Amino acid sequence: RVLLLGEGNFSFAASLCGAAGTCLVATCYESEEEACGREGAAENIRRLREGGAEVLFSVDCTKLKDYFLPGKRRFDCIYFNFPHCGRKAGVVKNRELLAHFFHSSAEVLTEEGEVHVALCNGQGGTPADQPRREWHNSWQVVAVAAGAGFILSNVHPFEAETIHGYKCTGYRSQDKSFCVKGALNHVFTRSTPLPCFKPVSCEVELERRKVSFQVPQVLVDKFNRGFLELNSNHPVWTIKEKLTAELSQAFPLQDTDCCLSLLHQGHLNGVCHSNVFWITLSPEETPSTEEVPNGLANAVLSSHTEICRDRDRNGWGNVQEEYNSHQYCLRPSLLPYAQAVIQRGASLPGTLHVLSGPVFRKCLITPSSMPVFHEVVFACAVGRGTEDSCIQMLVKNIESSIRALHQAVSSFKLSISLEEATKFGTAELSDFAALESQLSDIDSLICVETETSSSCVGTVRTNHDQLESSELVAVFASLNLDLLAMLVCGIADWRMLWTSDSRFLCQFPRGELRPFKTFSLYPPSYVHDVSFWVPDGGQFDEVAFHTIARQVSGEMVTSIQLLDSFQQPETGRKSLCYRLTFQSCDKALSCQEVAEMQLLLREEIKQRLAVTLR
Repeated sequence: RVLLLGEGNFSFAASLCGAAGTCLVATCYESEEEACGREGAAENIRRLREGGAEVLFSVDCTKLKDYFLPGKRRFDCIYFNFPHCGRKAGVVKNRELLAHFFHSSAEVLTEEGEVHVALCNGQGGTPADQPRREWHNSWQVVAVAAGAGFILSNVHPFEAETIHGYKCTGYRSQDKSFCVKGALNHVFTRSTPLPCFKPVSCEVELERRKVSFQVPQVLVDKFNRGFLELNSNHPVWTIKEKLTAELSQAFPLQDTDCCLSLLHQGHLNGVCHSNVFWITLSPEETPSTEEVPNGLANAVLSSHTEICRDRDRNGWGNVQEEYNSHQYCLRPSLLPYAQAVIQRGASLPGTLHVLSGPVFRKCLITPSSMPVFHEVVFACAVGRGTEDSCIQMLVKNIESSIRALHQAVSSFKLSISLEEATKFGTAELSDFAALESQLSDIDSLICVETETSSSCVGTVRTNHDQLESSELVAVFASLNLDLLAMLVCGIADWRMLWTSDSRFLCQFPRGELRPFKTFSLYPPSYVHDVSFWVPDGGQFDEVAFHTIARQVSGEMVTSIQLLDSFQQPETGRKSLCYRLTFQSCDKALSCQEVAEMQLLLREEIKQRLAVTLR
């Protein structure tokens, strides 16, 4: 079912009439008498009716549900070519027209339907317009559509000359047609709604007891996603499988994923306290004996957060005090687990242990920083003096695997290099490598460079003091699978890996790696500033500020920039001013929704960081 709006002489509708399997409804804003006064309109209307199409007059595009019975309101495609308020209406009035039109369309469009809007060159305000108008002087079509829950999924030239019999009529009030040279057809689809996450608890087993903890709110949508589970078709899983398959040709492999705990006890040497998610444990009301599919230390999502305080009834004893006398955090790396596996010495020297799973870190908001990502660690013990050749073989196989993955997806050149870590300062390292270097000394970095981007995707290190036997040396290689997936498949934004929109995973059927094609083009961005006095003493936790911004926006904040820092001479009080940029990579995000996020951010930092808002 196809709905055409704002038809002038019905020549566009006539060109579509008779298409197999199509039910056409053509409408115009004018009365039938007015419409038939246009050149060629009467003949086109006759052809449409003879072809079985429905023709309606005096249809207001902002009130579409009023013209169709409930059973006939669902259209698969809606066309609105060259909308205009008439006369010399400015950009503001035409934006308002589009806003009402999109809201009206949402009421009569199928879930998988499309809305096509043709605009003259420059009107849309997107980079596809050449030349591009200044934003304030455009119709801001993507931002306007976002207000009704639509994203721009495609844009292509409106080639009027290829449409048989089509003649653009133009302004309703004037005998003047639009200039359609360079016009663009904008194709909009429904967005998945912005999420509203409820608090979630996670149950884990520690020392044969089941305890639970509240999942940090910023991570709720990233827990238990199962990207690395068997038969997953997520590109992160595919890359991990192909890497291990390549390495199995050179090393005997042993997979140890099933025994990894989500929680790490105590401090990690060199890791800043503010960079990890610290957890408060609580005993579960009812112990669970269910096995967990992902094997992550029996971690399962639990809908209840009740804390049992009756030690006698359930036999927990004073378990809350017992566990919280030690500090636990969500694991920021798999390296300590790999080190423990090597220390146990449970396998023959030269066996390559494979550990993989999600890891969690608080970090500043930058294009490459991820509060959670999937890490794979390869670890083995080798004879002293052979560690260099082991590293060379390990890196060579990793390089060849990454190169093969990339060549299967893209024709662009890719270069991989092993760089000495001493060549880089901490500020030059990627967020991934910088924190890995805190966990233990890095010998080398695995760097990948394409024609459009470059990144450190892995680290290599040796440890001569880790093993009881003085004849053995531990070798570790760690890779960020999320970064690799982005580089191999051309995914520009790490958040896309975590999208709930089915249009992402459907591009990788049966785990096949392909170039990713975004389904949300030119998403609008919004800028807000916030300024405040920091607490007395001048201490301000910037990582905590960024984490709160991630949480309240649902990862919609893409940049936080310090604009100004001011210290009052008389009192010594310090004031900071930050600029936040909001943008979604996969969902419709309206200016109203961003304004609400900004207000919530102000309240949260006031309460949790004890700042005084200005």
